[in-house]
Amino acid sequence: MTAKSNISVKNVFLFWLPLAATWLMMAFEGPFLAAIIARLAAPEPNLAAFGVGYAIALFAEAPVIMLMTTSTAMVKNRPTYYKIRNFSFAVCLAVTGSLLLVIWNPVFSTLVIDWIALPLPIADLVWWALVVLIPWPAAIGYRRFYQGLLISNGRTRLVAYGTVLRLAGMSSTGLLLYKYSSLPGVLVAAAALSIGVIIEAAGSRIMAAKCIQEILHKSPDDDDPLDIDYTYIIHFYWPLAMTSALGMGLHPVVVFYLGQSKMAIASLAVLPVVNSLVFVFRSMGLAYQEVGIALMGKAKQGLPALKTFTILLGLGTIACLGIIAFTPLSAVWYQHISSLPAELARIAIVPTQILALLPGLSVLLSFQRAIVVQLHQTRLITIATALEVISVIVILQLLIRFTSFTGVTAAALSFVISRLLSNLFLVRPMFRFMRS
Repeated sequence: MTAKSNISVKNVFLFWLPLAATWLMMAFEGPFLAAIIARLAAPEPNLAAFGVGYAIALFAEAPVIMLMTTSTAMVKNRPTYYKIRNFSFAVCLAVTGSLLLVIWNPVFSTLVIDWIALPLPIADLVWWALVVLIPWPAAIGYRRFYQGLLISNGRTRLVAYGTVLRLAGMSSTGLLLYKYSSLPGVLVAAAALSIGVIIEAAGSRIMAAKCIQEILHKSPDDDDPLDIDYTYIIHFYWPLAMTSALGMGLHPVVVFYLGQSKMAIASLAVLPVVNSLVFVFRSMGLAYQEVGIALMGKAKQGLPALKTFTILLGLGTIACLGIIAFTPLSAVWYQHISSLPAELARIAIVPTQILALLPGLSVLLSFQRAIVVQLHQTRLITIATALEVISVIVILQLLIRFTSFTGVTAAALSFVISRLLSNLFLVRPMFRFMRS
């Protein structure tokens, strides 16, 4: 499809839809697991432990996130396949080592007990959750590499099939442990996450087999004569990895500040539940970055359709989340579906309303990042993310210190304002690309 000069909005939609379905299915992991935790014993400390453990695991996972973008953009033939594959596996090994380092007692005690200031019983739950999540980051990196091959070869439907496998494994594990084990809720959730993504990784490799054979039969002259070495790959990937690290690293930092905020334990318990709901709608935009990379075309033939779809998708996601956030549906979601206690459900509503803009801003950011990747100026993505992270930290500090907002409300405000600043930073290269 990337070679066509008549790409329409319908083409973009049909290419995006399976990827959106993939992210949407993954987005329901959070609400599903939060609902299980809320239905087991001691929901508040287990939800808080899940929020902290998940944030740390996300940070450990950060370096592998952009492997999908890299394989989509750079794997064109036999030499590039082997080099990007070897590089991807090395990154997966490194992230596993980083998570093992985190659970080492001196590091863990400093991070969770001294810095985040969690009570010892909750800290113990976090430690065990991280032990269960050890295979999670590497499995994600492994499957994202192969999913990039599927995307660049137009087989986005197979990516969605892999996510079905992941959800089946995750949900069946969660339900079985919920019904037949006496494990704390946070460990039920961690085990479900790990098993689900391992199943998806294996399925992605199997489904990518045909793509791999096609790629291996291409010489550098058959497609894009991209001649790369590992130094080039590192220079391309390093800004993307830093972008992920900054973005994912933000979660533990936010958790640290929430531990010192008004209604700290309640905020730590509510934040992952609110984020899970918002992520359902943000996922529509997260699916869009690889779409932009794959369909833009060397002559920018896909740009008009991508611009139109960006506007439609951004406004649509804002409207859908707003319908929940500003109507009685928010109470239905938090009290009856997520099973939060009434007080925690009440605390969750205002941050959800604040975050209603975030899905639309995420769509715009994915479009902007796709343009920057096309330009091979990935450092701009890193700068924009650094600006966003610094803004979150500064705004969150100010709101916690000088206002009476609950911690989760302060976090929501800082997320929206900082994302807007990131979008504004990338406006100039976006318009320059569109006008050139």
